[in-house]
Amino acid sequence: MRQDGPAVSELTVLHTAMVHVPVFDALRDEDHPGLGLRHLVYPELLGRAQGAGPSGAAEATRTVLSEAVAEGATAVLCTCSTIGAIAEAAGAELGIPVLRVDRPMAAAAVAHGPRVVVIAALESTVASSLALLREEAAAAGREVSPRTVLVDRAWKLFESGDTVGYHWAVAEAIEEVRDADAIVLAQASMTPATELVPSQIPVLTSPRLGLAAAARLV
Repeated sequence: MRQDGPAVSELTVLHTAMVHVPVFDALRDEDHPGLGLRHLVYPELLGRAQGAGPSGAAEATRTVLSEAVAEGATAVLCTCSTIGAIAEAAGAELGIPVLRVDRPMAAAAVAHGPRVVVIAALESTVASSLALLREEAAAAGREVSPRTVLVDRAWKLFESGDTVGYHWAVAEAIEEVRDADAIVLAQASMTPATELVPSQIPVLTSPRLGLAAAARLV
């Protein structure tokens, strides 16, 4: 899906859910006018990762990215935190910069302090999110002691199309967090939950930070 109008550059955006397309289009319009977005939506990549772990989606992800490169992609933003690590690795193999959307968020989180709470709706993304936080902490020379809150009932709501219920389930989890320096929402789709409840603890989401970082790649 290509955007109409003049664009000085184009970023390929890899999704595993169609719901992300209008979100990133809106952020582009707000923050990066003139940036073209080419959306690739492959729900089956997440399905493979859920069934056999992230490595189960590795070959399919590499194939998708290889086809994108053949079609002219020069940089890719992967909006799925579950397959983010394998997408970055595939990009390195193909010689194209691929950024997982939650990497800038993780860097921002560890800058707040070591006590980082990860709220996740998918168990398949937990290990990847924790590994990313530790990676960014090491790169920044900081300590991090992350812990996870898994809101598995939230994903069932998301899959059923009840996005309002999904966001409220995440918001309730945000309200219950104590003794943390920062909260990170593991799924990009969780972002609207931040508008539902106040929090004295910084709550970080990935779409805006990730798109800004990816825009710099092109």
